[in-house]
Amino acid sequence: MASAERPAGSQDEDSREPPVKVIDRAARMLRALAQHPHQGSSFTELMESTGLGKSTTHRLLAALVDTGLAFQDIGSRRYRLGSAVAMLAAGALAQWRVAACQPSLQRLAEATQDTVFAQVAEGTAAVCIGRATGSFPIRTLTLDVGDRRPLGVGAGSLALLSAMPDADVAKVLERNLRWLEDFPSHTPAVIRELVTQTRRDGFSFNTGRIVPGMLAVGVPVVDAKGLVLASLSVAAITDRMARPRALEIAGLLQAEARALAARMAEDQPA
Repeated sequence: MASAERPAGSQDEDSREPPVKVIDRAARMLRALAQHPHQGSSFTELMESTGLGKSTTHRLLAALVDTGLAFQDIGSRRYRLGSAVAMLAAGALAQWRVAACQPSLQRLAEATQDTVFAQVAEGTAAVCIGRATGSFPIRTLTLDVGDRRPLGVGAGSLALLSAMPDADVAKVLERNLRWLEDFPSHTPAVIRELVTQTRRDGFSFNTGRIVPGMLAVGVPVVDAKGLVLASLSVAAITDRMARPRALEIAGLLQAEARALAARMAEDQPA
């Protein structure tokens, strides 16, 4: 698209714009693109909705396309938001979940004196997004923040999977067949049995299937619509996780999960 000529020294053609102004204009363009996510917007529509000149609109769109934040449909030549926007949104959502979970992790770590984890489901994986350690000197640091496991492997991961519909559980197990080969104690048949047990008990219980001598209890964080937001789990050495204490910890986790779901519903970004 050819740019219309502008008067010399025009602000629209000034390449030395302050960074804040450039960001403001890019944000205006992204918001304009977001108004018509399905049918897209024409160049003229974007120029009119942002109030920007033709050459500025052209430069901004070219830059957004180059970075994957926008793209131009080949047939209609209309502009839409690109996949990079989804990545940014996912990152923002992840940070929101991390911040929301942290107070719960700290309270549980103080109450149990053991290690507490928060995980979320991403595709067929459970991803650790938070960890807090209690005061007990022997710590079970089986997951670092950012670690990924197949859904169903580990207490928090199993809690996530068990809260999903049966059809989703079946798809996850099918797609994770090769990944599960790295966890011989977690065959699809075993995980299906563990899902049934978790649903019956109301919490997951990992009896040293991953790390010998370590047990863990987990629960899902589910909103009012049944959406699985995260999981909370507590891990400890076997001597600290006899059945009576495991039940006590499960109760603490369930109460914290309910409070966290309510808090996340109130604070969820638009």
